[in-house]
Amino acid sequence: GNTAPPGPIDINRASADELDSLPGVGPATAAAIVAHRDQYGPFGSVDDLADVRGQCGAKRALEIAAAGGHALLMSGPAGSGKSMLAQRLAGILPPLTPDQALECAAIASLAGRFEPARFGIRPLRAPHHSATVPALIGGGHDPRPGEISLAHHGILFLDELLEWRADVLDALREPLETGSVLIARAQRRTVFPARFQLIAATNPCPCGQHGTPLCRCNAHRVAQYRARLSGALSDRIDLWVDVPVQPAQSLLTPRAGESSAQVRPRIIRARERQIERQAVANAELSAVQLEAYCALDDPARVLLERACTKMQLSGRGLHRVIRVARTVADLAGVSAIESSHLAEALALRMPQACAF
Repeated sequence: GNTAPPGPIDINRASADELDSLPGVGPATAAAIVAHRDQYGPFGSVDDLADVRGQCGAKRALEIAAAGGHALLMSGPAGSGKSMLAQRLAGILPPLTPDQALECAAIASLAGRFEPARFGIRPLRAPHHSATVPALIGGGHDPRPGEISLAHHGILFLDELLEWRADVLDALREPLETGSVLIARAQRRTVFPARFQLIAATNPCPCGQHGTPLCRCNAHRVAQYRARLSGALSDRIDLWVDVPVQPAQSLLTPRAGESSAQVRPRIIRARERQIERQAVANAELSAVQLEAYCALDDPARVLLERACTKMQLSGRGLHRVIRVARTVADLAGVSAIESSHLAEALALRMPQACAF
């Protein structure tokens, strides 16, 4: 963009030329903002990020997840705002491309759930924790897509994550890696696309009040409850964030944080950098692409080597940390991954960061 004109700009009324004049906003970003606004209505009209009081750490993690397409787990006591945050992710994600919109429409049509009014809107699926493997993954005598395919190019929100059956959760492992799911039957084999973004929320203990004076769980019960999440699935979660209960003073203050309309342009710019550089979101980078586009300088490499030893990261975990660091760098608008970007990615990788 060019030099910003005097006075504030209303993103819900500004033309593409006016948006382009803002620092850091180019013509492509301005056009994308106007197109999304014209199609879906004013920014901030529903589920605005500014509605969430406090939770700066969780909002930052949500921004990183949106920019790079990373899997996110939020943990916190009941009523702390986990579901509220998840519902606002859709409002800050980049718009679907025409090809992605057609893919989503085709899957919805196959399942008999296509709604013309929702064409071009990223899907948000939030199945109940009692869902079965066929309901989540897909299946049936005549195979039909499950929730993970209906969430293709969108969000799969799993609330009460630790209340889900272990076999259902473990069925997510392969689709999270491959972006597709194979349904094998005696007479046929069907492959459905399933490139979804996993957003999960959980209470940190059975009573849901861990970390507050109301908690009734001893250490053994808490450990047993958290052990329901297998190591294989937890290794595929990029971002772990704590969502603590906010004090009444914070909840009663007027809205002060950034709105979705303020955050979304940063995310669109970061995603544009990714597509221009490597044609896919950072969460989808292959091992070969990591070497090509995510080179680390010497200080960052030393930091990562030490962290791998201390945190006992697997090879998969190592690659996921680098992908998140690449996204942090993209949000900062820099081409090289620096130690500060890597440090933030490592901090968000630790389950201890969300009371796990």
